[in-house]
Amino acid sequence: MKIKVGVIFGGPTVEHEVSIISAIQAMEHLNKEKYDIYPIYISKDRTWYTGKMLADIDIYRDFDTLKRYAKKVVLYNHKGLFRLQALNLFRTIVADLDIILPIVHGNNMEDGTLQGYLELVGVPYVGSNVLGSSLGQDKVVMKQVFESLDLPIVEYTYFYDNEYFLDKEQILKDIKKIGYPVIVKPATLGSSVGITYVKDSEGIENAIMDAISYDNKIVVEKAVENLVEVNCSVLGNYENQQASILEEVMSTKEFLTYQDKYLNGAKGKFGSKSSKGMASASRLIPARLDEKTTDRVREIAKEAFKALNLSGVCRIDFLIDSKNNKIYINEPNTIPGSLSFYLWEKTDKSYEQLLDEMITLAIKQYKKKHEKTISFDTNILSNYNGVKGKLK
Repeated sequence: MKIKVGVIFGGPTVEHEVSIISAIQAMEHLNKEKYDIYPIYISKDRTWYTGKMLADIDIYRDFDTLKRYAKKVVLYNHKGLFRLQALNLFRTIVADLDIILPIVHGNNMEDGTLQGYLELVGVPYVGSNVLGSSLGQDKVVMKQVFESLDLPIVEYTYFYDNEYFLDKEQILKDIKKIGYPVIVKPATLGSSVGITYVKDSEGIENAIMDAISYDNKIVVEKAVENLVEVNCSVLGNYENQQASILEEVMSTKEFLTYQDKYLNGAKGKFGSKSSKGMASASRLIPARLDEKTTDRVREIAKEAFKALNLSGVCRIDFLIDSKNNKIYINEPNTIPGSLSFYLWEKTDKSYEQLLDEMITLAIKQYKKKHEKTISFDTNILSNYNGVKGKLK
């Protein structure tokens, strides 16, 4: 019997389209002999849809067509069955799913929001849990975790939008102490959205306002000079971690931009067959690092993965000062663009094998979790005598 996999993607996030590209890539590579695949698309207005046509990227050129032919659905737990039900007159049952494969990116989806809902439903799902997803999305909290374990990060400062509006001069002084050039980022976004490289104080205020348009928490980091950007993918959980081959990312700017990641290499607009997401970005595999530096990056990647309580596959991005041979963790991507399949293909796994291992790992974790005590059979409220009463 085939395993019924619901692939969730989209959602109310600025990385909505990136999620669609990543999800469709994955659905194309899932083993059709082992899995029945149910695309579950969440629109920007938070409506859930399913239908086989959602596995075709061309359908997203015309959202009105999608709404006309796809089924609106809900996912819920019915006596231990994880039911995907159509919101039509007859409440048709589309499928009883076995597991969910979330392929979502960015705030409101990848940050633990979706994972929390899946935990509440009780359905097994692939990837990091609520805590790991939340830690992996917030660039400030993750740095604080890394600092506590003496993992290498660049000098930084952070602030909330209201603090900037109340005391802009103090924040600008704090940034000046770090020293220009700096990188200004929204704290909880990904895919290089809202990020600006700032050479001097002249451009800092515009960069901050751009970041504030996306997020209420802003992080400003010391820019690494003599920069080499490398990425490492990690597969596993808290018990075991595998590190992939390293890639050296090539950018036309001071950092790998959204344009570099998702638009270069795609002829025409989003929705074309040539849209390949992170797989189309310019890169060198393996990275041009010596063996000692390569091994150290891979070890730090596994340490960071474990520190943040991550699971499934992630990609951890690094900044290297090539002149001084200093390694810094940039950030993790708990559900990376294209699931970093291109790194595993160059290591030892096809995309099909990678997806298979991710699903197998999630099933094992689900079974192990449910061996623990998660609730009590007794009801302490059975002898409760009201608001003013006492428990007996």
